[in-house]
Amino acid sequence: MPASKQSGTLQVNGQQIAFTLRGSGPPLLLLHGFPQTKEMWEETAPALARRFTVVTADLHGYGASSKPEGVEAMSFRSMAADQLALMQALGFPRFHLAGHDRGGRTAHRLALDAPEAVASLTVMDIIPTHTLLDKLTQQVARTYYHWFFLAQPAPLPERMIGAAPQAYFESCLLGWGRASLSDFPPAALTAYRRAWQDPACIHAMCNDYRAAIDVDFHDDARDLGRRVRCPALVLYGAEGAMARGYDVAATWEPCLQDITARGLPGGHFFIDSAPDETAAALLEFLTPLPPP
Repeated sequence: MPASKQSGTLQVNGQQIAFTLRGSGPPLLLLHGFPQTKEMWEETAPALARRFTVVTADLHGYGASSKPEGVEAMSFRSMAADQLALMQALGFPRFHLAGHDRGGRTAHRLALDAPEAVASLTVMDIIPTHTLLDKLTQQVARTYYHWFFLAQPAPLPERMIGAAPQAYFESCLLGWGRASLSDFPPAALTAYRRAWQDPACIHAMCNDYRAAIDVDFHDDARDLGRRVRCPALVLYGAEGAMARGYDVAATWEPCLQDITARGLPGGHFFIDSAPDETAAALLEFLTPLPPP
Protein backbone atom coordinates (compact mmCIF):
# COMPACT_ATOMS: atom_id res chain seq x y z
CA MET A 1 0.00 0.00 0.00
CA PRO A 2 1.67 3.31 -1.04
CA ALA A 3 2.32 5.75 1.78
CA SER A 4 0.04 8.79 1.85
CA LYS A 5 1.57 11.86 0.25
CA GLN A 6 0.87 15.55 0.62
CA SER A 7 2.58 18.54 -0.96
CA GLY A 8 2.51 22.19 -0.07
CA THR A 9 4.54 25.28 0.76
CA LEU A 10 5.35 26.91 4.07
CA GLN A 11 6.71 30.38 4.72
CA VAL A 12 9.77 30.24 6.96
CA ASN A 13 12.42 32.90 7.48
CA GLY A 14 10.65 35.03 4.89
CA GLN A 15 10.93 32.33 2.19
CA GLN A 16 8.33 30.05 0.66
CA ILE A 17 9.67 26.49 0.82
CA ALA A 18 7.97 23.84 -1.30
CA PHE A 19 7.85 20.38 0.25
CA THR A 20 6.30 16.93 0.01
CA LEU A 21 5.57 14.79 3.06
CA ARG A 22 4.72 11.09 3.12
CA GLY A 23 4.89 8.02 5.32
CA SER A 24 5.07 7.59 9.08
CA GLY A 25 7.76 6.96 11.62
CA PRO A 26 10.90 8.91 12.53
CA PRO A 27 11.32 12.08 10.43
CA LEU A 28 13.80 12.11 7.55
CA LEU A 29 14.55 15.20 5.45
CA LEU A 30 15.91 14.67 1.92
CA LEU A 31 17.56 17.55 0.04
CA HIS A 32 18.31 17.70 -3.68
CA GLY A 33 21.24 19.27 -5.51
CA PHE A 34 22.06 21.21 -8.67
CA PRO A 35 20.40 21.46 -11.18
CA GLN A 36 17.51 19.42 -9.80
CA THR A 37 14.47 19.74 -7.53
CA LYS A 38 12.82 17.64 -4.85
CA GLU A 39 11.38 15.56 -7.71
CA MET A 40 14.70 13.67 -7.78
CA TRP A 41 13.58 11.70 -4.69
CA GLU A 42 10.30 10.44 -6.15
CA GLU A 43 11.71 7.02 -7.07
CA THR A 44 13.47 6.60 -3.69
CA ALA A 45 11.10 8.16 -1.16
CA PRO A 46 8.28 5.57 -1.30
CA ALA A 47 10.52 2.77 -0.01
CA LEU A 48 11.85 5.02 2.75
CA ALA A 49 8.32 6.14 3.68
CA ARG A 50 7.43 2.59 4.76
CA ARG A 51 9.61 3.18 7.85
CA PHE A 52 10.07 6.96 8.05
CA THR A 53 8.13 10.18 7.74
CA VAL A 54 9.90 11.46 4.64
CA VAL A 55 10.06 15.16 3.82
CA THR A 56 11.50 16.23 0.47
CA ALA A 57 11.97 19.96 -0.04
CA ASP A 58 13.13 22.39 -2.69
CA LEU A 59 16.06 24.45 -1.51
CA HIS A 60 15.25 28.13 -1.80
CA GLY A 61 16.40 29.35 -5.18
CA TYR A 62 15.39 26.04 -6.75
CA GLY A 63 12.22 24.40 -8.00
CA ALA A 64 9.00 25.81 -6.59
CA SER A 65 10.60 27.49 -3.57
CA SER A 66 11.08 31.26 -3.55
CA LYS A 67 14.09 32.85 -5.22
CA PRO A 68 15.84 35.24 -2.83
CA GLU A 69 18.01 38.01 -4.23
CA GLY A 70 21.67 38.35 -3.37
CA VAL A 71 24.66 36.06 -3.14
CA GLU A 72 24.69 35.62 0.64
CA ALA A 73 21.03 34.56 0.57
CA MET A 74 22.14 31.50 -1.43
CA SER A 75 24.83 30.40 1.03
CA PHE A 76 24.58 26.94 2.53
CA ARG A 77 24.08 28.53 5.95
CA SER A 78 21.05 30.45 4.68
CA MET A 79 19.58 27.42 2.89
CA ALA A 80 20.19 25.26 5.96
CA ALA A 81 18.41 27.72 8.26
CA ASP A 82 15.31 27.55 6.04
CA GLN A 83 15.28 23.75 6.02
CA LEU A 84 15.66 23.64 9.80
CA ALA A 85 12.78 26.12 10.15
CA LEU A 86 10.68 24.04 7.74
CA MET A 87 11.14 20.88 9.81
CA GLN A 88 10.37 22.74 13.01
CA ALA A 89 7.21 24.18 11.43
CA LEU A 90 6.18 20.65 10.44
CA GLY A 91 6.60 19.53 14.05
CA PHE A 92 10.01 17.83 13.75
CA PRO A 93 12.56 19.54 16.02
CA ARG A 94 15.01 16.63 15.52
CA PHE A 95 15.32 14.51 12.40
CA HIS A 96 17.50 12.39 10.16
CA LEU A 97 19.02 14.39 7.31
CA ALA A 98 20.31 13.37 3.88
CA GLY A 99 21.39 15.48 0.94
CA HIS A 100 22.85 15.06 -2.52
CA ASP A 101 25.24 17.55 -4.13
CA ARG A 102 24.25 21.11 -3.00
CA GLY A 103 21.72 19.49 -0.69
CA GLY A 104 24.54 17.51 0.90
CA ARG A 105 26.55 20.67 1.47
CA THR A 106 23.48 22.33 2.97
CA ALA A 107 22.98 19.29 5.20
CA HIS A 108 26.58 19.38 6.40
CA ARG A 109 26.23 23.07 7.27
CA LEU A 110 22.93 22.40 9.09
CA ALA A 111 24.58 19.67 11.16
CA LEU A 112 27.37 22.10 12.12
CA ASP A 113 25.06 25.00 12.93
CA ALA A 114 22.28 23.03 14.68
CA PRO A 115 23.75 19.73 15.92
CA GLU A 116 20.92 19.29 18.40
CA ALA A 117 18.46 18.99 15.49
CA VAL A 118 20.28 16.34 13.45
CA ALA A 119 19.98 12.70 14.52
CA SER A 120 22.07 11.44 11.60
CA LEU A 121 23.69 12.94 8.52
CA THR A 122 24.04 11.46 5.03
CA VAL A 123 26.02 13.27 2.33
CA MET A 124 25.94 12.02 -1.24
CA ASP A 125 28.63 12.31 -3.91
CA ILE A 126 30.45 15.32 -2.54
CA ILE A 127 33.67 16.07 -0.76
CA PRO A 128 33.76 18.95 1.76
CA THR A 129 33.40 22.37 0.11
CA HIS A 130 36.58 23.74 1.67
CA THR A 131 38.57 20.70 0.56
CA LEU A 132 37.36 20.93 -3.03
CA LEU A 133 38.21 24.62 -3.35
CA ASP A 134 41.42 24.58 -1.30
CA LYS A 135 42.92 21.46 -2.84
CA LEU A 136 41.45 21.62 -6.34
CA THR A 137 43.06 19.20 -8.75
CA GLN A 138 43.43 19.76 -12.47
CA GLN A 139 41.21 16.77 -13.21
CA VAL A 140 38.38 17.96 -10.99
CA ALA A 141 38.69 21.57 -12.19
CA ARG A 142 38.15 20.37 -15.76
CA THR A 143 35.13 18.24 -14.86
CA TYR A 144 33.62 20.66 -12.33
CA TYR A 145 34.26 23.79 -14.42
CA HIS A 146 30.68 24.88 -13.70
CA TRP A 147 31.70 25.90 -10.18
CA PHE A 148 33.75 28.71 -11.71
CA PHE A 149 31.58 29.50 -14.72
CA LEU A 150 28.41 29.96 -12.63
CA ALA A 151 30.35 32.04 -10.10
CA GLN A 152 31.28 34.68 -12.67
CA PRO A 153 29.74 38.12 -12.06
CA ALA A 154 26.14 38.60 -13.12
CA PRO A 155 24.73 38.71 -15.69
CA LEU A 156 27.31 36.89 -17.85
CA PRO A 157 26.49 33.25 -16.99
CA GLU A 158 22.76 34.02 -16.70
CA ARG A 159 22.71 35.42 -20.24
CA MET A 160 24.74 32.58 -21.69
CA ILE A 161 22.62 29.89 -20.01
CA GLY A 162 19.40 31.73 -20.83
CA ALA A 163 20.15 31.45 -24.54
CA ALA A 164 19.75 27.64 -24.34
CA PRO A 165 18.84 26.57 -20.79
CA GLN A 166 17.69 23.06 -21.69
CA ALA A 167 20.90 22.31 -23.58
CA TYR A 168 23.09 23.72 -20.82
CA PHE A 169 21.46 21.98 -17.87
CA GLU A 170 21.12 18.68 -19.71
CA SER A 171 24.88 18.85 -20.32
CA CYS A 172 25.26 19.13 -16.53
CA LEU A 173 23.16 16.01 -15.97
CA LEU A 174 25.36 14.09 -18.40
CA GLY A 175 28.76 15.45 -17.47
CA TRP A 176 29.75 14.12 -14.04
CA GLY A 177 30.14 10.40 -14.47
CA ARG A 178 28.20 7.75 -16.41
CA ALA A 179 24.75 9.10 -17.10
CA SER A 180 22.30 9.32 -19.98
CA LEU A 181 18.97 11.10 -20.13
CA SER A 182 17.24 7.72 -19.93
CA ASP A 183 18.57 7.44 -16.33
CA PHE A 184 16.22 10.24 -15.27
CA PRO A 185 12.52 9.49 -14.82
CA PRO A 186 10.34 11.45 -17.28
CA ALA A 187 8.41 13.16 -14.48
CA ALA A 188 11.67 14.34 -12.92
CA LEU A 189 12.97 15.70 -16.22
CA THR A 190 9.70 17.57 -16.70
CA ALA A 191 10.05 19.18 -13.27
CA TYR A 192 13.69 20.07 -13.88
CA ARG A 193 12.97 21.58 -17.30
CA ARG A 194 10.16 23.67 -15.87
CA ALA A 195 12.56 25.14 -13.30
CA TRP A 196 15.29 25.69 -15.89
CA GLN A 197 12.99 27.95 -17.89
CA ASP A 198 12.68 30.40 -14.99
CA PRO A 199 15.25 33.25 -15.22
CA ALA A 200 14.96 33.78 -11.45
CA CYS A 201 15.93 30.14 -10.88
CA ILE A 202 18.92 30.42 -13.23
CA HIS A 203 20.06 33.56 -11.39
CA ALA A 204 19.63 31.94 -7.96
CA MET A 205 21.58 28.84 -9.02
CA CYS A 206 24.42 31.07 -10.21
CA ASN A 207 24.32 32.89 -6.86
CA ASP A 208 24.55 29.50 -5.15
CA TYR A 209 27.94 28.98 -6.79
CA ARG A 210 29.02 32.57 -6.19
CA ALA A 211 28.22 32.03 -2.52
CA ALA A 212 30.31 28.85 -2.43
CA ILE A 213 33.43 30.91 -3.17
CA ASP A 214 32.54 34.22 -1.53
CA VAL A 215 30.73 32.97 1.60
CA ASP A 216 30.73 29.20 2.17
CA PHE A 217 34.47 28.68 1.76
CA HIS A 218 35.12 31.21 4.52
CA ASP A 219 32.37 29.81 6.76
CA ASP A 220 33.95 26.37 6.40
CA ALA A 221 37.45 27.72 7.02
CA ARG A 222 36.27 29.00 10.40
CA ASP A 223 34.96 25.51 11.21
CA LEU A 224 38.03 23.52 10.21
CA GLY A 225 38.67 20.92 12.89
CA ARG A 226 35.02 20.72 13.98
CA ARG A 227 33.51 17.27 13.54
CA VAL A 228 29.86 16.39 13.24
CA ARG A 229 29.24 13.96 16.10
CA CYS A 230 26.07 12.17 15.02
CA PRO A 231 26.25 8.96 12.94
CA ALA A 232 27.14 9.87 9.36
CA LEU A 233 26.90 8.06 6.04
CA VAL A 234 28.90 9.03 2.97
CA LEU A 235 27.53 7.66 -0.30
CA TYR A 236 29.13 8.26 -3.69
CA GLY A 237 28.81 7.12 -7.27
CA ALA A 238 31.45 4.45 -7.79
CA GLU A 239 31.89 5.60 -11.41
CA GLY A 240 31.54 9.34 -10.78
CA ALA A 241 33.96 12.24 -10.97
CA MET A 242 34.36 12.45 -7.19
CA ALA A 243 35.33 8.79 -6.85
CA ARG A 244 37.80 9.16 -9.72
CA GLY A 245 39.38 12.28 -8.27
CA TYR A 246 39.43 11.58 -4.53
CA ASP A 247 39.31 9.02 -1.79
CA VAL A 248 35.85 10.34 -0.90
CA ALA A 249 35.64 8.72 2.52
CA ALA A 250 39.08 10.02 3.52
CA THR A 251 38.11 13.61 2.70
CA TRP A 252 35.28 13.38 5.23
CA GLU A 253 37.20 11.79 8.09
CA PRO A 254 38.33 15.15 9.55
CA CYS A 255 34.71 16.39 9.42
CA LEU A 256 32.68 13.43 10.68
CA GLN A 257 33.28 11.60 13.95
CA ASP A 258 31.20 8.46 13.29
CA ILE A 259 31.49 7.69 9.58
CA THR A 260 30.31 4.89 7.29
CA ALA A 261 31.10 5.13 3.57
CA ARG A 262 30.24 3.14 0.48
CA GLY A 263 30.08 3.50 -3.28
CA LEU A 264 26.90 2.82 -5.24
CA PRO A 265 26.55 1.87 -8.89
CA GLY A 266 26.68 4.75 -11.33
CA GLY A 267 27.99 8.28 -11.43
CA HIS A 268 27.05 11.52 -9.73
CA PHE A 269 23.31 11.04 -10.25
CA PHE A 270 23.13 7.52 -8.82
CA ILE A 271 19.92 8.41 -6.97
CA ASP A 272 18.18 8.74 -10.33
CA SER A 273 19.87 5.79 -12.01
CA ALA A 274 19.86 3.43 -9.00
CA PRO A 275 16.94 4.49 -6.74
CA ASP A 276 16.41 1.03 -5.24
CA GLU A 277 20.07 0.68 -4.27
CA THR A 278 20.02 4.20 -2.83
CA ALA A 279 16.94 3.47 -0.72
CA ALA A 280 18.44 0.17 0.47
CA ALA A 281 21.69 1.86 1.52
CA LEU A 282 19.79 4.52 3.46
CA LEU A 283 17.56 1.96 5.15
CA GLU A 284 20.53 -0.18 6.12
CA PHE A 285 22.16 2.83 7.75
CA LEU A 286 19.11 4.47 9.32
CA THR A 287 17.01 1.54 10.55
CA PRO A 288 19.29 0.48 13.46
CA LEU A 289 19.62 4.06 14.74
CA PRO A 290 17.51 5.23 17.67
CA PRO A 291 14.63 7.51 16.67
CA PRO A 292 15.26 11.25 16.85
